[in-house]
Amino acid sequence: MTRIIMHGCSGAMGRVITGLAADMEQVEIVAGIDPNNQVDLGYPVFKSLEACDVPADVVVDFASAKAVDHLLEYCGGKGLPLVLCTTGLSEEQIERVQKTAGKTAVLRSANMSLGINTLLKLLQDAARVLAGAGFDVEIVEKHHNRKVDAPSGTALALADSVNEAMDHAYHYKYDRAADRVKRDPHEIGIQAVRGGTIVGEHEVIFAGQDEVVTFSHTAYSKAVFAKGALEAAVFLKGKEPGLYAMADVIKAAT
Repeated sequence: MTRIIMHGCSGAMGRVITGLAADMEQVEIVAGIDPNNQVDLGYPVFKSLEACDVPADVVVDFASAKAVDHLLEYCGGKGLPLVLCTTGLSEEQIERVQKTAGKTAVLRSANMSLGINTLLKLLQDAARVLAGAGFDVEIVEKHHNRKVDAPSGTALALADSVNEAMDHAYHYKYDRAADRVKRDPHEIGIQAVRGGTIVGEHEVIFAGQDEVVTFSHTAYSKAVFAKGALEAAVFLKGKEPGLYAMADVIKAAT
């Protein structure tokens, strides 16, 4: 049994994870952290990590970027493994994640779904062939109107996967309105759409001469991310300090 502290338990993802965990025999959410909690989640909820006195094996985080610094400091100091799902981190925060991984096990992923993490792998093979042959690369992501960071962490992860396969020869272009210039062949365009209740849609477009190849992923429910986060928690229990990814979870399961 993996005992979990849910950081950001009252948020949309926190509630989805709580519901899914109740049906999984290998996990139990033993406590939650949320300073503004007003609902009964079936486990004790504390206003801060310091106030929590419930033993646990791992923290699962789906809170906000502004809470990440303190979360990293706490988990690093306690040697408590952390599944970090919050996106929109700054470069400084990403550096802190790496430093914290020297003290405890940290699994960070821009997207917890099995489909997206399989897509990241497929894109590298496609990029070597298509981008290598001069195809332009464009990414379009769509999310609900309450998402504050843009582009999404998943869109950036997709771009990074392509860029890694091409020896980091590309730079990223986020806005074409400001510059009226011809497209640079060594750029990856990334565009964000925000509206309604879209859970998450991502398209990676390889556009060549007279042909287009498109890879797409659509999430119809937040449950796909919740399931991945819980599987990551089970994987991370008892792991040595280090920085882990969903690819490690998938590899361990196959």
